[in-house]
Amino acid sequence: MGSAAVGLMLVTAGMTLAARQRRLEAERLELRRLELAERASRRRALAHQQRMHWELLSRAIDNPALAAVIDTYDPGIPAERRRQYFYANAWYINLYHLHRTGILNQEEFYGHARELFQNALMREYWEASKGQRATLKDSSDEARVGRLVDGLIKDLDEADTDEWWVVGNPPTT
Repeated sequence: MGSAAVGLMLVTAGMTLAARQRRLEAERLELRRLELAERASRRRALAHQQRMHWELLSRAIDNPALAAVIDTYDPGIPAERRRQYFYANAWYINLYHLHRTGILNQEEFYGHARELFQNALMREYWEASKGQRATLKDSSDEARVGRLVDGLIKDLDEADTDEWWVVGNPPTT
């Protein structure tokens, strides 16, 4: 009788432990499902924000009266150049959002930025917009990526080769 009771207690304890493990696994799976849903929601929000950014910039590019609302560039810059800066900003922000949403990793972002900043007008835009980037919180992702581009442009400027696609050291993540 004593060993039967001990055996029954062990079976009951084992069943209780198994049930607890199933509950913990179910909770872990639910938490993972919620995390994935949150990530998907965040990506949708970022995609919506990117569409809104493009829509607003398009209006500014097409209408100088609307462009005046967001124009923080030096007043001496001609209107046509400002429109080009707005367009350059759209290209950069598109690349940034591709990185931020995880479509491009940091190394891929770097490669695309290296190509994009071959263009003298993109570099001019980048220089003209440095005051805007200076307002970013230093620890923000956008500021970190901006510093990455600053370093890339410096490397491109200092390179002694016409093979721009090999310039710089892409960060790995």
